[in-house]
Amino acid sequence: MAFLSALLLLLLSCCTGSQADLAYDVRPAVFVFGDSHVDSGNNNYLITSQSKANFPPNGIDFKASGGMPTGRFTNGRTIADILGEELGQPNYATPFLDPDTAGAALLNGVNYASGAGGILNKTGALYVSRLGMDLQIDYFNTSRQQLDDFVGKIEARERVNRAIFSITIGSNDFLNNYLTFISDFEPPDTFINRLMIALKAQLTRLYYLDARKVVMGSIVPIGCIPYQTSLAPVDETGCVSLPNQLAMKYNRRLRDLLSELNQLLPGANFLYANLYDLYMEIIENHQSYGFVTATDACCGDGGIHGGIVICGPATTLCGSRSEYVYWDPYHPTEAANLIVAKKLVHGDARYISPINVQQLVNI
Repeated sequence: MAFLSALLLLLLSCCTGSQADLAYDVRPAVFVFGDSHVDSGNNNYLITSQSKANFPPNGIDFKASGGMPTGRFTNGRTIADILGEELGQPNYATPFLDPDTAGAALLNGVNYASGAGGILNKTGALYVSRLGMDLQIDYFNTSRQQLDDFVGKIEARERVNRAIFSITIGSNDFLNNYLTFISDFEPPDTFINRLMIALKAQLTRLYYLDARKVVMGSIVPIGCIPYQTSLAPVDETGCVSLPNQLAMKYNRRLRDLLSELNQLLPGANFLYANLYDLYMEIIENHQSYGFVTATDACCGDGGIHGGIVICGPATTLCGSRSEYVYWDPYHPTEAANLIVAKKLVHGDARYISPINVQQLVNI
């Protein structure tokens, strides 16, 4: 009897272990590309003018760091962090430039995003060093080769095929390029056409590096950020018209581009994440979402909405971060990011199409 009991315990232990291993294997890695909305600390390793967030009170609500700054441009988690949590990843994708991002750390995914980065290489030049989308893909290619060496080429390809590629980029191409003095001063349609040509090449390159499941974020309502509304006249929506008009024009072209790629590239699944409408819904109905204000920066100073001086140890900090849509002059709070991320994972075609992220994982 004692022998049978021991054998039964051994069998249960083996089965439980196998299930745990299987559960780990089916959780997709999350590879993150983009700008400061999803940068998890890459800019900590760059010489850059102002495009850093590795100082308090940034990260004050980030539980994984005990409230210490990590380089995230918000008070807590980014959309990409929350997306990974929703998909069951036990760890956040680590910054590519972190020296510890190697070996087993690659299996959870890697974050290549960089504050001030854009689709065009020229974008963000005002901030000196930053990782544009082309360079981010170069770095993913490096990770791709490291994965081959770590788990073998066949398993590496399978893991990358199953992985979720989260891309949040484009805002800086307007805020830190087209709408600044470094612009080439071309018509909006001409500029957006250049963005589409560059982005098509970048997304196609990712595809040929085995990316198959891509969540591509639209540009957010950049005319509503406290930086814009603190400096320029607003329209009836409470936002600055021109930046939002440019964002909507770009977003229409982006949706068409993703549909085109889904038809051109066999096995590709490019999802359009409608960040513009998602954030506009939160802004226009902020009280129903539990926010007190959708115009003021929780951390920042200057202008009517505290949107001129960037968040830092000496700037004004609001009392209840969960009551603010915006953390600083440019970026949402964790509370806003949480709403958006959950709707991308589980929401309907108003927010993400042609399917949501959870459905994409199950393909």
